[in-house]
Amino acid sequence: MNLTSLVHLVGELIGGLGIFLLGMKFMSEGMQAVAGNSLRRLISTVTGNRFFAIIVGVIVTCIVQSSSITTVMVVGFVNSGVMSLVQAVGVIMGANIGTTITGWILVLKIGKYGLPLLGCSAFVYLFSRKDRWRYYAMGLMGTGMVFFGLELMKDACGIIKETPDFATWFQAFQADSYLGVLKCCMVGCILTTMVQSSSATLGITISLAYQGVISYETAAALVIGENVGTTITALLASLGATTNARRAAYFHVLFNLTGVFWITLVFQWYIQLVQWIIHVDVLKEVMIGGFATFPNTTPAIAATHSIFNIANVVLFIPFVGMLVRVLERIVPSKELKEKPRLTGLDMRMLDNPVLAIEQSKKELERMGDSCEKMLDILSELRQKNSPDSWLSSQLREYEISLDTIQEEITTFMTKLFASALPHDVADEIHRQLRIAHEYESVSDCIDNLERLDEKMSRHGSDVSSNFHNGITELSNCTQSVLKEINTAIRTKQQHALKEFASVMERVRFQIKELRSKQLEELTNAGVPPTVTSIVLSILNGYAHLFSHFENIVEALSGEA
Repeated sequence: MNLTSLVHLVGELIGGLGIFLLGMKFMSEGMQAVAGNSLRRLISTVTGNRFFAIIVGVIVTCIVQSSSITTVMVVGFVNSGVMSLVQAVGVIMGANIGTTITGWILVLKIGKYGLPLLGCSAFVYLFSRKDRWRYYAMGLMGTGMVFFGLELMKDACGIIKETPDFATWFQAFQADSYLGVLKCCMVGCILTTMVQSSSATLGITISLAYQGVISYETAAALVIGENVGTTITALLASLGATTNARRAAYFHVLFNLTGVFWITLVFQWYIQLVQWIIHVDVLKEVMIGGFATFPNTTPAIAATHSIFNIANVVLFIPFVGMLVRVLERIVPSKELKEKPRLTGLDMRMLDNPVLAIEQSKKELERMGDSCEKMLDILSELRQKNSPDSWLSSQLREYEISLDTIQEEITTFMTKLFASALPHDVADEIHRQLRIAHEYESVSDCIDNLERLDEKMSRHGSDVSSNFHNGITELSNCTQSVLKEINTAIRTKQQHALKEFASVMERVRFQIKELRSKQLEELTNAGVPPTVTSIVLSILNGYAHLFSHFENIVEALSGEA
């Protein structure tokens, strides 16, 4: 083989693979941006029902066009506590089925239209002013690049077929025996591990089989091996993660390894079954440019991939509970606290901002719950006849932790802004940042009220019972309103806050009345100025508290 042919071969193969991979990335990002809200809703509705979790895994992977992205997201969600191990197992199994959609996309005989599709969608992407149209165009542009890259790889594989040295080397990989099947599976696994994309290795495999460089049987064994290679991404993502996150990654490896083990035992019967199911002759030749091609291998390879993964999921479903228990034994829980950070925000999720904000939303819910607990502690302290240092220290710990959580959320969100974001995701990030800031301010107000109560207990023996009754009523109202706000954030049902305006008006009037009465009573009774200052500060504290509530409600309703 002369140097010119070698350069031409390497150039077309690497160029085609690069365009293919970039196309997959664009297609994935475009679809994620367009379907962002739907993806978030899907992820948030995953339950312990393994069938529903599998369906979610299939749909999410079809949208993001990568099982690796889905499994890394799942590891991230488990790491942050958004998803349980049982839920993750179901989604991972569904992701294995969803990833087979790539093969069926490549079955579409539109390779020659890849470049025109790329060009037309690029114009829309460059000149459209609406974000939604731009992301649709990005998805189509990625699709065009995928098909154009595949055509380039097919042409490069045609050069391989013309070169005896290369053709002889490829003939060494034949899935005509059990050892040969294992050898091909190993090659597929290594290739996918190196490229970090099962879609890319699938594209290479299809190109080689299409040109007749390798047989359909060899291609089928390569594709089955690629299933194991794709697990490396989630395995790498689990390094340094929590115990449950590592268990989820190990399940992915165990699931695919077991599948490859049993399918290799019945491989020859399996490939015959696939050909019978799809009714195609993989040996049928079609002459293009004077060379023989085998177009029927493409749907056969796609079917091989799909049927294998579906069968593997069906076999595993009854044993999910048992496998989870096995994983819990293999990867035991650590006795020490696993995370030095207070939040479960996972930096692995920064590559998927559309779904990363689901993690940060869970942290906002934690902040709201902590503020509720602080109010409960404050109420409990007021009912005691003497100071309780343990409860006071608990309240301080909540306040300090909320400061740290708010800082970590801000850092996470700031890094998210480095990505190309759809407007709705950027708006959601702004909203969450504002709510995190307001929750932290709420914790400061509660901490300040507790300190004022301590001062009152030392100096406020002359304060009337009317004031204490008024403060108790304000405290009860505060707890009730905060619970409604937290419920609205958790359920995304803003109508739960429709009565907030009237509550706010009533609270303001109540604070104003209390302030007036107390000033009058304190002046007439000759109460020391220190006590007067404490009373007014407590009332101002509640006024500030409800102002922060009002800001959260505005953020939830989408107001500036």
